[in-house]
Amino acid sequence: MGSPSGWPTVGGRTHNTEAGEAVFFADTPASREDMAASRPRGAGQHRAARIPHRILVTGALGQIGSELVPALREHYGAERVVASDLRVLPLQRSSEGSYEHLDCTQPQQILEVMRRHDIGTVYHLGALLSAVAEEKPHAAWSINMGGLYNVLEAARQYRCQVFFPSSIGAFGPSTPREHTPQVTIQRPTTMYGVTKVAGELLCDYYAGRFGVDSRGLRLPGLISHVALPGGGTTDYAVEMFYQALRYQHYTCFLGPDTRLDMMYMPDAIGAMIRLMEADAARLRFRNAYNVTAMSITPAELAAEIRKHVPRFAIEYDVDPVRQSIAASWPRSLDDSAAREDWDFAPRFDLAAMTADMLARLGEKLKAPKGG
Repeated sequence: MGSPSGWPTVGGRTHNTEAGEAVFFADTPASREDMAASRPRGAGQHRAARIPHRILVTGALGQIGSELVPALREHYGAERVVASDLRVLPLQRSSEGSYEHLDCTQPQQILEVMRRHDIGTVYHLGALLSAVAEEKPHAAWSINMGGLYNVLEAARQYRCQVFFPSSIGAFGPSTPREHTPQVTIQRPTTMYGVTKVAGELLCDYYAGRFGVDSRGLRLPGLISHVALPGGGTTDYAVEMFYQALRYQHYTCFLGPDTRLDMMYMPDAIGAMIRLMEADAARLRFRNAYNVTAMSITPAELAAEIRKHVPRFAIEYDVDPVRQSIAASWPRSLDDSAAREDWDFAPRFDLAAMTADMLARLGEKLKAPKGG
């Protein structure tokens, strides 16, 4: 199979070396036999889940990556996880493990990192989030879709697993908003949503056409005490916790009764790892499974926080852009397929998440700066 223009290929073609030069691989019966041992049995036939040679995480300094990378290093060993991001790693974190400065819009950079580190699985997290994507739609398409395409092409050549995080943003106003089914209408009205639907389809194409073991989740709003919000419509939840502890007051950019699905980050991280380790034979869907832990409104979250911070007060100054985005998303998801196919089971409901979030964030805010 030929490769798209500008891409080196593997097996009977050319492949990049560390110096960026091309090396020819002879296409002989012996070489084809050697290559067959390391490739899938055919299009649409996937390897069973395995512990990979090494794991690459793109967008590792973002909200998800900041917690996924430590979890993967604890699970598999620090030496087997390579973090990467377009940003420079802070000096105080340089001893945590392997790190690569990586721009996913540059295919040669991805190929080189995969080759040098013997990558077997990629968690591709590099993307612009919903609100930022609406402000910069052209950049969002280039980063979200161009980056994913480059990762999938590299995974095709190196026979890697790929995790792709889709989102509730992949749905739109015509989608059933209550108990949104696993398979349903997906007609988003935001650039972020468009890239998520297109990403799901592109991952399915690479799975069916080239045998790439791609898997994904439609993530709800994620709540984390580790990383600050990054420009998403559900960021109000994390902001509310910070403001409650710092000032006992928060002005919310969504209306009080805006109901959306949410999940505490530890449950999201556990779901990602569990899905990637799941037996491929059990997976009816690949890109992507609905997952959720709670369906809440800003008013309900504020009431739960008030149980721990009695003087906490909230007011509302609705941002019409983010409110319109939220209004196009589901109010609750049906995640029964994930529970049935790979035993998805979140641990944190609203009460448990709120208590843990306030405790951990409280410790973080009390810690000395730089500590």
